[in-house]
Amino acid sequence: MGDLNIGLIGSGRIGQVHAGSIADTKGANLVWICDPFVEGAEKLAAEFGGKVTADPEDVFASGDVDVIVVASPTPTHLDMIDRAIDAGIHVLCEKPIDLDIEKVEKLRDKANAANVHIAIGFNRRFDPQFESIQRRVAAGEAGKLEQLVILSRDPGPAPRAYIAVSGGIFRDMTIHDFDMARYFVPDIVDVYAAGTNVFSDDIKAENDFDSVSVMMRGRNGEIIVIVNSRHSAYGYDQRLEAFGDKAMFHAHNVSPTTVQKYDAAGTGQAEPFIDAFLVRYAVSYRRELALFLDGIRDGKNYNPTFDDGRAALILADAATESARTGVSVSVDGKL
Repeated sequence: MGDLNIGLIGSGRIGQVHAGSIADTKGANLVWICDPFVEGAEKLAAEFGGKVTADPEDVFASGDVDVIVVASPTPTHLDMIDRAIDAGIHVLCEKPIDLDIEKVEKLRDKANAANVHIAIGFNRRFDPQFESIQRRVAAGEAGKLEQLVILSRDPGPAPRAYIAVSGGIFRDMTIHDFDMARYFVPDIVDVYAAGTNVFSDDIKAENDFDSVSVMMRGRNGEIIVIVNSRHSAYGYDQRLEAFGDKAMFHAHNVSPTTVQKYDAAGTGQAEPFIDAFLVRYAVSYRRELALFLDGIRDGKNYNPTFDDGRAALILADAATESARTGVSVSVDGKL
């Protein structure tokens, strides 16, 4: 199989990232860009090429698309996946898979029986640092994994209008960390979460939390701790620690360079951490797409699946319930 023609659904911020990834990926051709706000699609097409439409049906019915990348709002995700299955088109869909687990369950059997590749965009699995740690832990270098700690803090909260439709911090932000937890510990049995409001009146007004912590337990006794905040004074905070009985692995935050300054005022002074997720994870977005296309050509799967998206949403729902009730929630056998 040679080059693959790609249709992009959505030309907003994340759609722009995917357009850049397609342009940078050998054997990938951007042939369609679809957005009801057609001006955004036209602007993106002027930079990266491709035909423009406001109607997704034009993409599905065109006959010249092998793959669609879904970067449209969350409520459209399942519909785009369903239509891609019917059209025989492979689909890489942004997270979360949906906000309603019942809708996900209704499509699950059809998705798992489909003759197309379906991947959910948990791109952080493809971050070189996190991927390296996961492979070394899986190879036994840490011994028996006992504790996994994931810290994820944004530089600042999204606009209130976005928060209002996001599904809440657990389904919107922590969803990445739930998938990362399962990347290391696939079999999670219970979830306890706490949420609070410490700095954002806008987020509080939307009945959401601006700061949360989650503790989960794996089948073999592993403890997983996730810490999230919607703000961070020092930039985008992305760290991970995997602790076993033989070794501990730690992924640090990323700065634009590794340069440090030493003088009378201080030692080890470095540049601020990267302050935007699109920059911090630029490499992982490109690797995500490249591996998805490789999997289509190889007949194999290298990306998080529909069921991975479902599992992350189940964990998010459990964390939301736990944070509201103060009670641990069992997910034993549900993932």
